[in-house]
Amino acid sequence: MTHASGLLLGAALVAFSAPAAAHAAEDIPGKLILEMRLRSETVDQDGFSKDAQALTLRTRLGYETPAWNGFKLLVEGENVTALNGDYNSSTNGKVSYPVVSDPEDTELNRAQVSWTGANGDAVVGRQRLILGNARFVGNVGFRQNEQTFDAVKASFRPTRDLAFTYAYIDRVHRIFGDDHPQGEWDSDSHLLQADLKMGAGQVTGYGYLLDFETAPTQSSATWGARFAGSRPLRDGLSVTYEVEAARQTDYGAAPTAFELGYVALAAGLKGKTRWVAVGVERLDGDGRRGFGTPLATLHAFQGWADVFLNTPVGGIRDLNLRAGATLPLEAPAGPLRVQAAAHEFSDDDGSMRYGREFDVQVAAPLSKMVSAELKAALFDGARPAFADRTKVWLTLEFRY
Repeated sequence: MTHASGLLLGAALVAFSAPAAAHAAEDIPGKLILEMRLRSETVDQDGFSKDAQALTLRTRLGYETPAWNGFKLLVEGENVTALNGDYNSSTNGKVSYPVVSDPEDTELNRAQVSWTGANGDAVVGRQRLILGNARFVGNVGFRQNEQTFDAVKASFRPTRDLAFTYAYIDRVHRIFGDDHPQGEWDSDSHLLQADLKMGAGQVTGYGYLLDFETAPTQSSATWGARFAGSRPLRDGLSVTYEVEAARQTDYGAAPTAFELGYVALAAGLKGKTRWVAVGVERLDGDGRRGFGTPLATLHAFQGWADVFLNTPVGGIRDLNLRAGATLPLEAPAGPLRVQAAAHEFSDDDGSMRYGREFDVQVAAPLSKMVSAELKAALFDGARPAFADRTKVWLTLEFRY
């Protein structure tokens, strides 16, 4: 099957099969979960004789029961099918192609019991965990096979503006699938977080104690705090600000001792339809390892080309400028969302350049249930360890 014909076939599946199934399920009590995401990803990377062309279709089907005394049961399966397999999925052995981390897989994505009360909630079972801005704990939702957790999570809200969250993680189901040697991590990890809303913004304090028996070098203890908010300058225009700092040390099964720091600062302007922000993010390195974020939604940070999924041993400093706009379109489509970012990367003290990157994204809903997105990332490396690469994504998604 050619790349173009596969794209047309997948688009037909999304456009016709999913809406028909959703219409047939309208009278089912509770909530039907039906999602289909067709994605074309192309990667041109120095050092590979072939460009990767991955055309994959991700389908999720599940069901959540109606609430009974605050309790709900949710079960969801997930399948990823490669309609064009000219890429290294990390499990298919096609090492002459660049990596696109969307392996074929069929799995139980979520299976959880949840309870919601007046001052809190709890979830037990295989679940999606996203804490804060997902910089340290997230579901890696951009990839076709999302990251989920066998975990217990509980939140307590003594007041409207104060919340405490605790989670215990027994196992991590990573994006690489069951066929990858690092597709699952046995875990004995504890997540602690407190959130306080104030007039000037929200303060978040956290402690993430990660202990992985099957990935001991990823074990660490991270304690930190984040403050983010905005203030109006005039009608329709606000200044935005973020500041975060954290300290990371060895913990649990970690084989060596270390102590590393993290700092992020950002400021910007936000209007009714446009925004712009400038920021810096620094993850320290000590020459042996870099500050680790193994459970993060990494694609959302340090450029969409995913060059720095693992922090270099010299650390990394990311100077970035980001901007976006929302443009109205005629019905039935929703607003067109445009976003762009520029990054300048170096080691943590700025003495060694790693490279620069430019990212751009255009997305819009085509209807109430169908959306489309075009996205690209261009990375220009300054050192052989960080190869030049260009990535382009075209996505069509249905959500019921």
